Order: sequence, then structure tokens, then C-alpha cells
Amino acid sequence: MVDVEREGPVARIFLNRPEKANALNSAALRELASGLESLAPDESLRVVVLAGRGKTFCGGADTQELKSLNAATAGAFVEKIHNVCQAIRDLPVPVVARLHGAVIGAGLEIAAACDLRVAAEGTKFAMPEVRLGIPSVVEAALLPRLMGSGRAAWLVLTGEAIDARRALEWGLIEEIGDGEQLLQRLLAGDREALRMQKQLLQLWEDASLATSVAASIERFSQAHRAR
Repeated sequence: MVDVEREGPVARIFLNRPEKANALNSAALRELASGLESLAPDESLRVVVLAGRGKTFCGGADTQELKSLNAATAGAFVEKIHNVCQAIRDLPVPVVARLHGAVIGAGLEIAAACDLRVAAEGTKFAMPEVRLGIPSVVEAALLPRLMGSGRAAWLVLTGEAIDARRALEWGLIEEIGDGEQLLQRLLAGDREALRMQKQLLQLWEDASLATSVAASIERFSQAHRAR
């Protein structure tokens, strides 16, 4: 259900349930989290690309499993989605989501957890959970930071889809294309500097300005000590 391929310093991870629109069930989520976690200790790794086989990136959570959830099991299921997103954020290198077809629900949450997002022309993005009688949860909380609160509210409250052009305009994605030029730009960066920069980006999300500046000064000094 998940393929991991290696091309020198680049790891490519593919969701591989094309017959199910790469829908995420518990088994796929566990396999994806495990694949991501296995890459973290690799010092030669520079960039990870997350993509999907077939006609679409990810159609969201597996509807068959969603229908089977109850009050006792629902929390554990969405925790598996969070575990995947946390594994992405814990990777010490940039993670690029390469998106196409449809990016729905849990698939969009996983894309939001990546550092950068590139989508093919015509890709559709949606958070339709409210139409299924449930709220958008876990890493949907990243959407206001990417898009602004109003646009994130529009996505999660209406459940309607937007296309790649609007996603770019709204700040949900960084580029329309296949992502190969972006990959080359990332590979042109210094390996250790990129790792430090990812750490700082995540710190800047949550820390105060004073803490962020102090940590940035320390990382700057650390980079010079390593020379």
C-alpha cells in the first residue's frame, strides 16, 4: 500500500492503493508512518517527496473503515492520521508533497504537514467532512497557518472543492507543476543548513518572537562552528 524508492539523496514515498483512490485505512496509515520513520536516521538523505500512484494523490480516509468507527474506535483512527503527519514533521529534511488528481480530507491534512506542496494543473482540494457528519480534525489545524483563517474556514465549513489555481492563490500550495524544478532548488542547498532551517521554521510556528530570534542566533553560530 506504500512504496518507498530511493534515488541517491532523494527518497520518494508513494501511496499505492490506486484501485481505492489511495484512500487511507489503518493498515495504510501504519505502513506510511513506518516508512517515514525509517528514513529519519539516514544522514545521507536530503529531500523526501510524497506522492500517489494512479489517477489521484489521495481520496481521503477509507470510507469503509469510516463507516465502521464508533465512539470507542474513532479517536484511535484519527490518531493514526496524526502519527503520519507527525512523522513528516519529525523528518529532519524538507518534505515535498507532489499532488495530482484529488487531495481530499485526510490526504489534504497529510499534504499540509509537508514543508512544501506542488500540484498538477487541475488538481482538486477539499475537506468534505462536515457533509459526512464529522468535523475536520488533527492536522486540519495547520490550514489556517497556510491559508489564513477565513480561507481555511471556507474549506472546512462548506466542504466544497477548490482547484489548483485557487489553491495557489490562497497559499495552500506553492507551485503548479511536477515539482522537479523545486526538487533541484532544494538539492542545491547545503545539507546541514536545510536541516537547521526546517527546525527553525517549525519553531517559528509556535514560539514567541523573542524565543525564535534567540534560537535563530544560536543556529547561526552553530552553522559557523561546523565550518
